Amino acid sequence: MAQKTIAIIGGGPAGLMAAEVLSTGDHRVTVYEAMPTCGRKFLLAGKSGLNITHSEEFERFLTRYGAASGALSDAIKAFTPSNIRSWAAELGTETFVGSSGRVFPTAMKASPLLRAWLKGLEAQGVEIKTRHRWTGFDGNRLRFATPAGETMVQPDATLLALGGASWPRLGSDAAWVPWLQDKGVAINPFRPANCGFDVDWSESFRGRFAGHPVKSVLTTSDAGSHQGEFVISRHGIEGSLVYAHSAALREQLEAEGRAVLVLDLAPGRTEERLTRDLARQDAKASFSNRLRKGVGLEGVKAALLRELVPAANRLAPEELARTIKALPLAVLRPRPIEEAISSAGGVALDALDDGFMIRTLPGVFVAGEMLDWEAPTGGYLLTACFATGRAAAQGVQAFVGTDTEKSS
Repeated sequence: MAQKTIAIIGGGPAGLMAAEVLSTGDHRVTVYEAMPTCGRKFLLAGKSGLNITHSEEFERFLTRYGAASGALSDAIKAFTPSNIRSWAAELGTETFVGSSGRVFPTAMKASPLLRAWLKGLEAQGVEIKTRHRWTGFDGNRLRFATPAGETMVQPDATLLALGGASWPRLGSDAAWVPWLQDKGVAINPFRPANCGFDVDWSESFRGRFAGHPVKSVLTTSDAGSHQGEFVISRHGIEGSLVYAHSAALREQLEAEGRAVLVLDLAPGRTEERLTRDLARQDAKASFSNRLRKGVGLEGVKAALLRELVPAANRLAPEELARTIKALPLAVLRPRPIEEAISSAGGVALDALDDGFMIRTLPGVFVAGEMLDWEAPTGGYLLTACFATGRAAAQGVQAFVGTDTEKSS
């Protein structure tokens, strides 16, 4: 079988995983990366510990991708969280399960894993060309801007793994959208995911509490109820607890023009108990003392109650208890997509065949965050990037033909 040339555009997790699969055959595999080095967003994620996957029950894991769960399930079933841990171990990176169920490298950083990964790819014959920015199609050829000038490539198959639209300074700038749209590829608009939201704080609250964490709070939206903490920002609210609700809040804003995140400021106490405890307080005491002694609310939590319900100090105990257990926090809009951890939108999943090839562009495959799916933080994002990179690579193998003995 004649050697085939395969171009992978994008040196992030999806592209590198595709290169690993494809380099086990007799094909010539080249990764083209616009930035000076590969895996920049991967390394940034690793600064806080690199949450590589999640250990929760697998059937529940699959539901984390929402409307895209069905389309992604086969790819993820073929490269599960357990497979990811084994793969990392083979590269010399042992992992552990944290108290939240999230899986991290024991070294708590991404760089050792990425170095070993790139070294392995080089040993398997993968050529990586950095500072090669894809600038679109020229007929059947791929056009790249390089330090030496423009160059053209005409591979036998192309796998696009260029990321979504978040963190453009790291390379995921969605510049590719018009080039695929010109080819008739359906692309859904990009929107921020795993993002903060703007809130109309008063100047006094913003000035005093921006940067303060709101700890031990239960939050509820159409995404369900989640407990943890979030952070007050100058613009609104941030943090993993907010990100768990970001898709639901964003969609509610788009559909209704308004959205509310409901806060339970005292998740450890029932409304009935709060009512009794508040009723016992001296009516002549200050509101701050009644909250502190009766409910244990002080600092940013007490201030948040005052900010969102200015007349809270005049509420009867039962009504105040009800408000503390279901405090409505109205959000105005998501923060800009450039600040988001990830993005929703991208190449429509129904524009692809079962091998992740674009139906209208034979020989062109897509993987990773370019595709229209989203998931919460917690290892789900990286897992789907790894899994779709492998699945798309297998689609490429089927398209160009592969030596099954060498790729098994």
